[in-house]
Amino acid sequence: MKTKPKIKDIFVSEISFEATEEDILKLFSVCGTVRSINMVTDKRTDQFKGVAFVCMSNDAETREAINMLDGTRLIDRCIVVSAAKTKEELAITAPIIEAVEKKTRRKRVPKGRKKTK
Repeated sequence: MKTKPKIKDIFVSEISFEATEEDILKLFSVCGTVRSINMVTDKRTDQFKGVAFVCMSNDAETREAINMLDGTRLIDRCIVVSAAKTKEELAITAPIIEAVEKKTRRKRVPKGRKKTK
């Protein structure tokens, strides 16, 4: 019998830039006890990037928060709530994402006059 893997963190994206840590705490406390909230900010400008990691007290509360709060409106935007990926999962998917991005990148057009024949 397979057991469900434990989810440690919740990844929340599409958060309004006006949202505060207290707003996120109030929203997630509906599903249980919130252990920590890490709001991601830009290192240079120190501005909030619109994503956060939320840690709940146990696995059941984490799963409930993901199921219940995905698509919920917070301030003026609908948030996306999902399980945070582990470093091992990111290591597996990173080469695939890079390959797709290389194919979809636009080629740089050189500046200057076009050559005529």
